[in-house]
Order: sequence, then C-alpha cells, then structure tokens
Amino acid sequence: MLDRTLLSKQYIAGEWRDGRSDRVYVNRNPYDGSTVAEIRLATIQDIDEAYRAAAQAQKEWAQVNPFERKAVIERAIDIWESYAHDIIPLVAEEIGGTYLKAVVEIELVKNFLREAATYPLRMEGRILPATVPGKENRLLRVPAGVVGIISPFNFPMCLSMRALAPAIACGNGVVLKPHEEAAITGGTLLAKVFEEAGVPKGLVNVVIADVGEIGDAFIEHPIPRIISFTGSTAVGRHIAEVASRHLKRVTLELGGNSALIVLDDADLDLAVDAALFSRFMHQGQICMCANRIIVVRDVYDAFLGKFVEKTAAIKVGNPREKDTIIGPLIHARQVDRLQQVVEASIQQGAKVAYRGPVSGNVVGPVVLYDVTPEMTCAREEMFGPVVAIMPVADEEEAIGVANDSDYGLTGAVITRDIERGVRVAMAVESGMFHVNDGTVNDEPLVAFGGEKASGVGRYNGRWGLEEFTTLKWISIQRERRQYPF
Repeated sequence: MLDRTLLSKQYIAGEWRDGRSDRVYVNRNPYDGSTVAEIRLATIQDIDEAYRAAAQAQKEWAQVNPFERKAVIERAIDIWESYAHDIIPLVAEEIGGTYLKAVVEIELVKNFLREAATYPLRMEGRILPATVPGKENRLLRVPAGVVGIISPFNFPMCLSMRALAPAIACGNGVVLKPHEEAAITGGTLLAKVFEEAGVPKGLVNVVIADVGEIGDAFIEHPIPRIISFTGSTAVGRHIAEVASRHLKRVTLELGGNSALIVLDDADLDLAVDAALFSRFMHQGQICMCANRIIVVRDVYDAFLGKFVEKTAAIKVGNPREKDTIIGPLIHARQVDRLQQVVEASIQQGAKVAYRGPVSGNVVGPVVLYDVTPEMTCAREEMFGPVVAIMPVADEEEAIGVANDSDYGLTGAVITRDIERGVRVAMAVESGMFHVNDGTVNDEPLVAFGGEKASGVGRYNGRWGLEEFTTLKWISIQRERRQYPF
C-alpha cells in the first residue's frame, strides 16, 4: 500500500524529506475540499541540490549495462501494476479524476514504460564514410546528461512519465517538478516506483515548489541540458525564452483548440460518440480535447439533437463513483474562468442548447451552438466541459474554420469516405489528426506533438529517444594524415 505520508515529502538525492521553504502547500481534494496532503515546499537551494544529485548519479547510470537499465524499467512496470488499486482513489482525491480516467491513465503510463524499456538497446551508433583517407567516423547516440521536467495537473501521471521514463531509459538523470496540485500523482508517486525499481540514489528527484518563490531557477540552473514542459502556451513561450538564453534544448507540449469535423456523409452516431469522448473526457481538461465541433449544415440539426440528448444523460458529480463521467475541475479559478468564457460567448451571439448546473468545482456540461469563429469559445482553449458547435457550408469551409486558430495540436474528421478523411487530415494544420475517431489519442510508438502555438518537438517512439539524447562524433585517424602545412 502507498504511504501517503512519505509521498507528501520532497524526493531529493535519494532522500524523502521536507523542503526548506517556510511555506506549506495544502493539497486539497477539488471535489469536497478535504486535505489530501500538506507539503513543505522546496526552495532554490533544494532545486540546486536535486540537480547536483542527478548529475552525479547520471555518471554512474550512463555506465550501467543497457540490459540492466532495461531490467530496471521492466521492474518499474511490475511495481506500477502492483499499485494500481491504490492509485485509482488517489487520482480521484488529488485531481478529481473519475474511475474511467484513472484506469485509462494507469494503462497509458504502463505503455510508456514498456516503450521506454526498449530504449537502452536502441542507443545505436553508426560508422560513416570519411573524405579524409584512413579516417573512420563514428556517430554515437549518447545521453544528454540531466533533464528538467515540468508537468501539469490534468494527466499528471501520464504527462510526467512520458518524459521521465524515456529520459531515465536513455541514461539521463532527472529532476521533475510536478504541478503542486498534482504533487503526488504527477511526482512523488513516480519517484517511489523508480526507487523501488532500483535506480541509483539521486538519479530521480522530485521537487514541489511555488514559481512565485523560485522564479526561473528550475530552468536557468546550469546543469540541465534539456527542459521538457507540458502546459499552457503562455508559460511555454516563457520557458522557451528563458531556456534559449541559456542555450538549453526544449520539448514543449502546449495548449490546443482542436476541431472535430463532421462531414455531410458522416455516421452521425459515431460522430456523436467521438465528440462526447473528445470533449468530456476528464471534464474537458485535456489539451487534445475537441473545443470546436465543426458540422456541415446538411447534418447540423440532426447531429445537434443527438449530441444534446446524449450530453444530458452524462452522469456528473463525485469522481469516486464508478459511473461518473464528469467530475470536478481542478480549482475554483478554473470554474470562474470557464463561466466567463460561456457568458462572453453568449453575449457575442452563441446559443445555449444545454447547460448543466454548477456545484462547487463541478461544472455540468455546456453545449453552445451556432458559434462563429470570432467568438471567445471558438478562440480560447476551454479547459472544462464546454463545447462550441459551429455550422459550415461544406468541407472546404470546415477546413478553413479548423485552421483559423493559433493552435495546431490535433483534430479529427468523421466521414464514410476514408480517403476524403485523409484529404481533410492533410489540409488541417496540426501535428496529429484522426479519421473516424476522436481527437484524444496517444500511442507510445507514434510521434506526439503539435504545430503552431501547440508546441515544439515530439514525444514517444523513436522521436522520444531522439529528444532525450544527443549525438557525438568520434573520428579515428588510422593512418598518418598529410596536413597542408
């Protein structure tokens, strides 16, 4: 069983201890306000110690036989599975995740670990031709060194592990800063798993800190060579600017305003089901969620009627009850912001097809229709169960509306003509796109990332391997070279 008291500590240099800050963060259940944990926060000094510990342990870890590194990751999979029963209620208590959400996320984490376990045996080198007689060129893929990871509150286990597991598997040390509202599920829980799996002391560190206290110290520290961040576009821009001044590489998975397009030949039952999942999974608090449902007018009324009927049947409330689909938003500030977006959009002319009640942090689903591209709900990423349904004349207009966004993370199209769907997929400006499926998809072997304001770089598969390593050229002059002077 997981020790909640232990997981309410910082994990620095292989030790579970309090941070040095005078401040204690009270981690509250977003559904009922009860206290999940009280965590003494980390300071800049704690962050420095964590990075130094990671750098020291990384030297040892990089020399470990790849088969042993693989075995450590595989042990982490077994440990993760053994804790699944404890993790499910923890997801509900800390971040308001439903039973379905917890099960999905636990499986995603397991898949990321499985893929990461293959990385140590894929750190291959190449021998390349040389223009100089007698020279041998070796190109080696080697660890980057130390990786700093900043993860969000919405899918904290998944979005932390997506960077943490590959970074470790590739031979790096890691300092992870989870969002304080997901300090356990996004941070210390994962450290506990790797500690039990047998990583060297100090290789994995978790610091829980308030940005108001530490500023940019986590990014500016001289040790990490890569900063991996998942979160809002505004914060991502700042991280990229700070990191670039210090010549650090960044991998950024940022916001989204994804479109799900329903064409005139769509299977409407499939379209409704895909749209419901794409918008309301985890209360709409997923960067891949379909903010905008773009529907060709020929099927607009029929789609809207079916969608509203199914939306009204969704169970809203306590995330601990297995059949709940929509639980609480992470905090009251997000509730207020979402309500402001809804009211602004209504004032701009959006109509309300359905509006569920609000109770505390639990927001019932809201369906806005006859939405136009300039409305607030169509421009902003809505991190909550509000959906904007937009009518268009045809496929061409649907593509234009989908592309009328600063974001370009993912999207989807529903059509009975597969090649027509592929044509739409190629025309929409996004890093990912799905034909006859929802917008929320993540596969451990497939490149994950966005275009435009939705990010830089790619996670998963061989692309994740590349993100968390670097290339080193070693040349060997096997015969006496003749120099020009």
